[in-house]
Amino acid sequence: MAAPDDHVIVLFGATGDLAKRKLLPGLFHLSVAGLLPARYRVVGSARRALTDQQFREHARDAVAEFGTTKPTGDAWEAFEDALSFGSATTGDTGPLEAAIQQATVQVGGSPRRLFHLAVPPTAFEQTVGMLDATGVARGARVIIEKPFGTDLRSARQLDETLHAVFEESQIFRIDHFLGKESVDNILAFRFANGLFEPVWNREHIRYVQIDVPEALSIEGRADFYDTTGAYRDMIVTHLFQVLGFVAMEPPTSFGERHLRDEKVKVFDAVKPLDVRHVVRGQYEGYRDEPGVAPGTDTETMVAVRADIDNWRWAGVPFFLRTGKRLAESRQVVTLGFRQPPLRMFRTSDRDTPEGRGNEIVIDFADPGSISAEFLAKEPGVEMILGSARMEFRYEDSFCTANNLEGYERLLLDAMRGDQTLFTRSDGVERLWEISAPLLNNPPPAEPYAPGSWGPEPALGRLVAPFRWHLAST
Repeated sequence: MAAPDDHVIVLFGATGDLAKRKLLPGLFHLSVAGLLPARYRVVGSARRALTDQQFREHARDAVAEFGTTKPTGDAWEAFEDALSFGSATTGDTGPLEAAIQQATVQVGGSPRRLFHLAVPPTAFEQTVGMLDATGVARGARVIIEKPFGTDLRSARQLDETLHAVFEESQIFRIDHFLGKESVDNILAFRFANGLFEPVWNREHIRYVQIDVPEALSIEGRADFYDTTGAYRDMIVTHLFQVLGFVAMEPPTSFGERHLRDEKVKVFDAVKPLDVRHVVRGQYEGYRDEPGVAPGTDTETMVAVRADIDNWRWAGVPFFLRTGKRLAESRQVVTLGFRQPPLRMFRTSDRDTPEGRGNEIVIDFADPGSISAEFLAKEPGVEMILGSARMEFRYEDSFCTANNLEGYERLLLDAMRGDQTLFTRSDGVERLWEISAPLLNNPPPAEPYAPGSWGPEPALGRLVAPFRWHLAST
């Protein structure tokens, strides 16, 4: 792969949590791997003013704590030397402009500019306006963090703000789930194997689950979370994107236009959500979290049924679940297959013909795994069936040292101008359209015990006659 063009990379929110945990460690890992441009500079920016040296120390601490490659030796010295800082406020953008200009001179020639807006959604419009007013946005690319609006109206308003300054080809709406090797592997597993693609349809699959529970609480993010909730935070921006990969028709190529076209076609075929098939939950004690509004009905857990009205998936329910303070943290896609008649067989106590039988389970938490669960004869003189499993584990099969984390892969793609794994404006707007019935008339959030799998209706009524794979393993 050819290295990206020379770049000046500007990180807004460079002192925030995302930059600390993902962006700065990720850029250093790309540098060590030889995947950054031959000549580049990284300019950090935030409201709080830092000297270049203070920012370098901040970056070292971030990489030391969260990076897979530790900040030592010549590699770190070279990366550290490429870091600088320029603060920016509404009334004073001078330090940032000066830092960008100096970085441009240091790189030499006419480097590309990439702006990463790791800032709260409320700051998008102001930040984009500042980039326009100062002239630094001309010819640049911009990475936008989720959520991309909070409903259809706000999503369109955000697009208008962005398109007043940038062309759609310059806008990279990032969802780090789509940069995961294990999510990309869904496409390889399905489309490259004649064993699986012929049965990837309603004739053979009876349900699909996309399940991303989290054991953590809101972790001090009440100012964001209490006005957003689990549905806007995770379902629209992450789980529906994974659904698009699982459910799409075969693209004619994995080029950005063809793959994104097929994903948007899936979203076009998803029916507007039926609130009767939605369960919202709130973990007990959430209202006592610092910063949470008294009496709030914000959901910390949500489970929904989505239906895709096309030839491949008609009649197959897609169950999506996510939330905080659940039993464990996992990222799993489960495809349950239709069962043949089993009257001739007896099953052991832990399995029944009405329960779980043949499933493909894709664990897309890095490094990821894929397992096939099926029924097999238990040893003995009688024909009694029990559960069996075949499993592929990414880390056991390939050199995971070559692995890039989601943000690392997507930062590299943005520098290369490849939008394949980024979301498109029409897809974003369609997801808000199908969400409107839920957003306009949400059912009450039902309490659930921390460490459980959520309120009982999410475990029973919503998925009946099926069971959640995770809650029953």
